[in-house]
Amino acid sequence: MTLSTKGRYGLKAMIDLADFSEENPQSIANIAARQSISDSYLEQLMAKLKKAGLITSIRGAQGGYVLARPSEEISVGDILRALEGDLAPVNCMELKSESGCSGSGTCAAKNVWKRIDASIQNAVDSMWLSELVEDSRRLRAQSKEHVTNVDGEQG
Repeated sequence: MTLSTKGRYGLKAMIDLADFSEENPQSIANIAARQSISDSYLEQLMAKLKKAGLITSIRGAQGGYVLARPSEEISVGDILRALEGDLAPVNCMELKSESGCSGSGTCAAKNVWKRIDASIQNAVDSMWLSELVEDSRRLRAQSKEHVTNVDGEQG
């Protein structure tokens, strides 16, 4: 399974939004600048995330976007499905419906696809946006420490 830029950039944007919108709503321009994503592309992603009920927009001079629910309640799976749609590893009718395809009765490979699909779903549904925000903050702090040590200011 390969995620498109929608999934990759959208996840980065959601981590950023969860990290920085605790105090103030965040504008497209601010998120785009911090994550090196074009404003117009990010607008498309935010529209999908809003439609999925993951974020809300606040109008006005101090407006922008905020999470629609706490980051502890938003899984990576919620975000990726909102942006990518189905996360199945193959386009196999057997995975999508009970009726299956005409060859499902003799297809030994379908069990492989089902196990891979179950693993993917379990993985993305067991990772929470709040955990990724913590990771992001830790990595930023480590990066600042490294820059400080390289510059010789502390050490």
